[in-house]
Amino acid sequence: MQRLFVKLTHLDQRLFVAINTGLHGSFLNFWLFYLTHMGGATFTIAATILLWIFTPDPWRHTALIAAASLAISHIPVAIAKKTYPRVRPYLTLPGTNTFRDPLTDHSFPSGHTTAIFSVTMPFMVMEPVTSFILAPIAMMVGLSRIYLGLHYPSDVLAGAVIGTGVALGTVALWT
Repeated sequence: MQRLFVKLTHLDQRLFVAINTGLHGSFLNFWLFYLTHMGGATFTIAATILLWIFTPDPWRHTALIAAASLAISHIPVAIAKKTYPRVRPYLTLPGTNTFRDPLTDHSFPSGHTTAIFSVTMPFMVMEPVTSFILAPIAMMVGLSRIYLGLHYPSDVLAGAVIGTGVALGTVALWT
């Protein structure tokens, strides 16, 4: 079992390096630095509240579900960050590309990825046509977290799973 864990850790690190250094360029530096904020607290909270206030049903109802999903998804993230205090990759892997004011709290799981998936999944389930726009945005936010040197791929995957799971559960309870 420990050999498998070591192999998965090495794979995680190799994928991280491939994305963080192999894809680096000025175009992605600009776009991913700003796109990553779509998974941040300010954007996700503001977006769900504004959609809830200013859109008609069924968008209004879906925005309320997304807001609840966002709030609930914070609980397993906070528990996981305390239970598995993983150091961010830019602090442990030499040669990692990172940007202004990188986060210093724990890496696992990715809170930005959890947030964007918890907010976008209710819309993708309730209004499937939004998937063509929202799924790529959610995936790019996750990719940006690796690209910016803040998370390993497994952190992002865990965030996507948590955000999706909470969102699907919230949708199931409120529809």
